[in-house]
Amino acid sequence: MAPLPGAELVQRPLQLYRYLLRCCRQLPTKGIQEHYKHAVRQSFRVHSDEDNPERIQQIIKRAIEDADWILNKVSGWLASTEWG
Repeated sequence: MAPLPGAELVQRPLQLYRYLLRCCRQLPTKGIQEHYKHAVRQSFRVHSDEDNPERIQQIIKRAIEDADWILNKVSGWLASTEWG
């Protein structure tokens, strides 16, 4: 599964936050969605005082990669359980 449309447009922390919450909506169950929404909120709070533009771009890039990995993992898990 490729990143959601718009991943390449994410440049600012608020855009990342909204993008990651949209990614959470792609997850299969409410429990999994809530778990990752909580993780997104916590990470946003932890990094809210970051003011180094390079570091912010690193965080954004890594967060999008991580979200892509999670969505791929979940879609692979769903495919294996549907046919297993």
